[in-house]
Amino acid sequence: MSLDLRLVLPALAVWLTAGLLIGAPTVAGAVAVTLWIVAGGCIGVLMISRMARRIEWPTAPRSRRWQTACASVLLCCAGAALVATAVAAWAPVRLPPEVRDAAGSHAPVTATLTIWSVPVAAKAFIGSGTSGRVRYKATLTQIDSRGTTAHVSSPVVVFGEAARGGTEPEIGSILQVRGTLRMTEPGDAAVALLFATETAYGVAAPPWWLQWANELRAKFATAATSLAGDGGDLLPGLAIGDTSAVSPTLDAAMKTSSLSHLTAVSGANCAIVIASIMLLGGYLRLRRSWRIVLSLLTLLGFTILVTPEPSVLRSAVMATVTLASIGAGRPGRGVPTLLFVVIGLLVSDPWLARNYGFALSVLATAGLLVIAGPLCRVLSQWMPSALAALIAIPLAAQLACQPVLILLSPSLPLYGVPANILAGPAAPVATVIGLIACLALPVLPGVASGLLALAWIPSAWIAAVAQAVSTLPGNRLPWPGGAWGVLLLGVGTVLTLVVVLRGPGARPARWPVAVLAVLVVGLGGYAGSLIGTGIGRAVSFPANWQFPANWQIAACDIGQGDAVVVRDGDAYGLIDVGPDPQLLSTCLATLGITRINLLVLTHYDLDHIGGVDAVIGRVDTALVGVPENAQDESLHARLTAGGATVRQAARGDSGTLGGLHWNILWPIRGATTMQVGNPGSITITFDGRGIRSIFLGDLGQEAQDALRRVSPPGRVDVVKVAHHGSADQSPELYAELRARVGLISVGVKNTYGHPTNKLLTILASVGTLSACTDQEGMSVVAPGADGALVLWTEKVAARGPPGSPTETPAALRMS
Repeated sequence: MSLDLRLVLPALAVWLTAGLLIGAPTVAGAVAVTLWIVAGGCIGVLMISRMARRIEWPTAPRSRRWQTACASVLLCCAGAALVATAVAAWAPVRLPPEVRDAAGSHAPVTATLTIWSVPVAAKAFIGSGTSGRVRYKATLTQIDSRGTTAHVSSPVVVFGEAARGGTEPEIGSILQVRGTLRMTEPGDAAVALLFATETAYGVAAPPWWLQWANELRAKFATAATSLAGDGGDLLPGLAIGDTSAVSPTLDAAMKTSSLSHLTAVSGANCAIVIASIMLLGGYLRLRRSWRIVLSLLTLLGFTILVTPEPSVLRSAVMATVTLASIGAGRPGRGVPTLLFVVIGLLVSDPWLARNYGFALSVLATAGLLVIAGPLCRVLSQWMPSALAALIAIPLAAQLACQPVLILLSPSLPLYGVPANILAGPAAPVATVIGLIACLALPVLPGVASGLLALAWIPSAWIAAVAQAVSTLPGNRLPWPGGAWGVLLLGVGTVLTLVVVLRGPGARPARWPVAVLAVLVVGLGGYAGSLIGTGIGRAVSFPANWQFPANWQIAACDIGQGDAVVVRDGDAYGLIDVGPDPQLLSTCLATLGITRINLLVLTHYDLDHIGGVDAVIGRVDTALVGVPENAQDESLHARLTAGGATVRQAARGDSGTLGGLHWNILWPIRGATTMQVGNPGSITITFDGRGIRSIFLGDLGQEAQDALRRVSPPGRVDVVKVAHHGSADQSPELYAELRARVGLISVGVKNTYGHPTNKLLTILASVGTLSACTDQEGMSVVAPGADGALVLWTEKVAARGPPGSPTETPAALRMS
């Protein structure tokens, strides 16, 4: 059966236009006008071509070629013009001047919100930590800032304290929250992040058509999570899309084993529900029209229950179109229906263009429609058809989605397909039985309990597969990241499919084989050199080269400046904030941090305080030095206005951060020398959970020697090297510290020559391994087994003084 691909180019044009314009909405109007003009020109060409054929111009036979080309351009331009018009119309509504001004001023606001997602723990994007708060999506409907009230309609993400007693805001409820707004990147689905500083209170309850779903969702989640182990925690996600009970460890295991699409409700769940209703209707001998109506009503209720996330929305709309075409007696074909739905959804909401969930849902569906059938036919030549289908379905979805997944994690899952073969058949069983149990809870709680126990079995099986696969050695292979990685993988996948799926009687395709061989050799050599070099350098690696979930120290890559995070569980400390709020915000978002329990500003140089806007309104306690001028005092006032307790720190001050003990070694309170600028940098130590660390700010050699005399620091495991690795260092201090890791926060191609050869030689002479953010990106330290340390960096780079051998890859365990 041939594929109908006529809408491929228009769909790509719409998607590309939406993806570009939501990042630059100010030009959307001009682009829309231009595209409408081009579309009008195409219509004119088509009309002239048609007239030419009617009056039999000499060129009329050739006009068919132009007619086809113009029709294709017309569809592309019309679709792109529609989405450009939508961006131009909606962008000012989403981000009005009142919201932009409130975010820019960093002043506290009172916001009225309508909630439209289930509150979940604010988990880290890397690792398995949580922020101790909840996050939820909402629409900002009213904002009160500096005495001015404005009515708006802006999508935001709210970070707030978890409600006492476990009662979180419900979908559809209206709340008022006191907090601070911070802009997101252009093109993000939410225009701003709202960090709540005061407990929200309710203004209005959800409407009845949402309240029933809220109550049903809450009852089911409570009943399911009372079941034992990971199976009970995973079941609400499989059945109704509630992932709030999924632990960070299980979530990481699901992602590592390529089973994360099963963690929450996706488009496949909608298909399962529709298929179940249609089969039930056939068993009850209902007329086709009644089965379609019943399926549509069930789909509507299911979408409300599980919330219309992008993948669910795509599947629901596609199912609606398919059912409508069946009802009209003209069943549609899968690929055109998918492309039509993609165009419609992107025109109605262009901000879906950069949504990973939406992209993966579309690609997975396309893979199943286009690739799964031919793969199954090829595989069935060597195995039973049922087994071939079982392998072809997850393999097709994996192949289609992997180019996008590379953007999220530059690695290839080695066991992804086997894991899906093992876990995939259990997902529909858990979904159907779990959903029936959910619906039965209010009326037949006893029956529902039995059904929950049955649904727990496939849910626990999926969790067990994920946990087992995630622990297998080498389950992810390295691959180039970014656009080049996507391009290479996409080309390699297409060429492989061209070779594999050619019919047995087809002529050999030499050019795909040749290009594929070049790709395999080239990329294989790249990956092999990376792996081989890493193994040759390493003592041992953290599991799967993954970011260590139990990390304690993270040096952000924020250019020429300092911003280092110290963590214990959900408690976070931040030493300095770097030169740029945007760079710091990116680092904190990567680490999943929304609240800073302890902020230390070592001194008032711009490369240490310039990024403070990123944390205003998010700090509990701030330790600062003696203010040198009115600007420094103003900084203190801004922190205080944002809800922070500001204290001047000096030698002898101490406290705790979670289970870590901190102590201030420098400066000396009341002293008259070396108390300002670099020599007055606050020097702090942290001790606990297997790591003792010291942070030296920008102390020079004279101040470092004075520190040794009045506050001998003793041995440490980690040192934040002073002054970005300048030459003004005390060899005696570093010899006393004898740290195993030296973190150097430094900018690429800085004009100071940091880190200097002198400093790198000092570190190497005392056995301290240097990790520089300019070469290795974010550098993270975690406690290992038997007193070892684990060092993880974003990039592989040589460490140590010039001429020394390269020591480690991106992950290393040190004794």
